[in-house]
Amino acid sequence: MYRGLNLMGYRISGSKCLTVCLGLTFLMGCFIASLPIVPSESANLQLSTSQSKKLAIIVPFRDRFEELLEFVPHMYKFLNKQKIPFHIFVVQQKDNNRFNRASLINVGFIYTRNNYEYIAMHDVDLLPLNDKLSYGYPKNGPIHISSPQTHPKYHYDTFIGGILLIKREDFELVNGLSNNYWGWGLEDDEFYVRLKDAGLKVSRPEGITTGPENTFKHIHDKSYRKRDMRKCYNQREVTRRRDRRTGVHDVAYNLHGSHNVSIDSLPITVINVELICNKDLTPWCQCPEPKVKKN
Repeated sequence: MYRGLNLMGYRISGSKCLTVCLGLTFLMGCFIASLPIVPSESANLQLSTSQSKKLAIIVPFRDRFEELLEFVPHMYKFLNKQKIPFHIFVVQQKDNNRFNRASLINVGFIYTRNNYEYIAMHDVDLLPLNDKLSYGYPKNGPIHISSPQTHPKYHYDTFIGGILLIKREDFELVNGLSNNYWGWGLEDDEFYVRLKDAGLKVSRPEGITTGPENTFKHIHDKSYRKRDMRKCYNQREVTRRRDRRTGVHDVAYNLHGSHNVSIDSLPITVINVELICNKDLTPWCQCPEPKVKKN
């Protein structure tokens, strides 16, 4: 049975002992509270990570599942090395119109802009191989990752297709991409003019010693998936001019749901989109089938 405490030759009763202990606890608490709070290195690291810019990789997509199976694991491995917080958004066109890469990117931007500070406009068939290709935040203007000097196929100076990083404010400044480009090609050339007109300079990675043969892996099989390069109605005439009317603010679409799926246990988001075509403005969203000559 507890009967008190013998402290330095003095016997203290149980009630007095309790009073002394509470007093010492109070004084120690006051002393600790008066000490300055200095964050540890681990706390600083967590704060820095939580404040870093988030990247939305926007992949315009239709019927390229085999390429997507290779794309997702490759990009996770590549970007995890750079410690960049990112997520992959596959914007899948689900309608009967011709493929419209630019409009799908516009929709992807709208879907992600509230939670991500910048986007990568990223082809699903172009895989970066050189670890010096940084996907970091493009604070000083758009960064064209797949430059004409390193792209496997396109080498003209104003080319900005393939992979382009752009921050949210710059994409909104130029009103995104034109919605006039149904079928393959030219939408990125028109986007280059938009950037130039807005005074935005496109930069490209520096210090890259690899070339067109080994900077990227191009997994598109043109014999299996042919480009839709048809031109019908007045498409050729209209799409050769700068579009000052359409963009991200008026892209017409219906969202048919989004799905969180995994490839090799790696999470991505698939957004199913029906693009709406105004045939009075862009009748070439559906070219007539070519007539078959009879023998």
